[in-house]
Amino acid sequence: MFHPQGPTFWELAVQALSSTERGYDLLAPKFDYTPFRTPDDVLATVATDLATFGPFDSALDVCCGTGAAMRVLRPLCRRRVVGLDFSAGMLAEARRRLADAPGTAELEFVRADALAMPFVEAFDLAVSFGAFGHILLRDQRRFLAQIRRALRPGGRFAFVTGYRPPAWSPVYWAAWGFNAAIWVRNLFISPPFIMYYLIFSLPEVRKLLEAQGFDMEVRPTRFAWPWTALRLVVATRRHDRAG
Repeated sequence: MFHPQGPTFWELAVQALSSTERGYDLLAPKFDYTPFRTPDDVLATVATDLATFGPFDSALDVCCGTGAAMRVLRPLCRRRVVGLDFSAGMLAEARRRLADAPGTAELEFVRADALAMPFVEAFDLAVSFGAFGHILLRDQRRFLAQIRRALRPGGRFAFVTGYRPPAWSPVYWAAWGFNAAIWVRNLFISPPFIMYYLIFSLPEVRKLLEAQGFDMEVRPTRFAWPWTALRLVVATRRHDRAG
């Protein structure tokens, strides 16, 4: 499950007992050696599909982590690619890892909360990978509203998700068990560590996006095994809503 250079069980335990921000600061140097980072094959497939919409002027990676998505976005952009994350440790790791990233667009790193992003109609493209579990249910609409605000009219928000597994599936119960463990942990330990599964799934995410002024498309993109259950969603910001 983990690379030999990945975190130890003890390091993961310390992360889980920390706040979300502090936990990712601690995990940052070894994050790319965990199964939590979106695989390169998935990112490359997404980039190939997004290239059909480009080239883009500017792109935003929301909750960029160690910058893996920024690496594949840079060749698609003319001017700049911005990575936003609330973890200083993750941003420091992204700067280091992207020193040799292909492309000529300027790379920028912004430390900020995804629920209060400092952008207004600044990007043609926004993406987010592996971060939805850090958004509480009560904050989902606010999160999407921030992304819409950061995009220019007609700008696109791309991400991968899947259909919620059936209740009889072992995957469903494993995710439910993890969510229950995190809920109990946060009930007794403060500050909370926010990470939940079974959210932003299809088809439910369509209602969330449409309510925030997006038109949603599930692309016909096909991911290689073992990621065949993933779907690429591209949501376009409508022109009929103010930023």
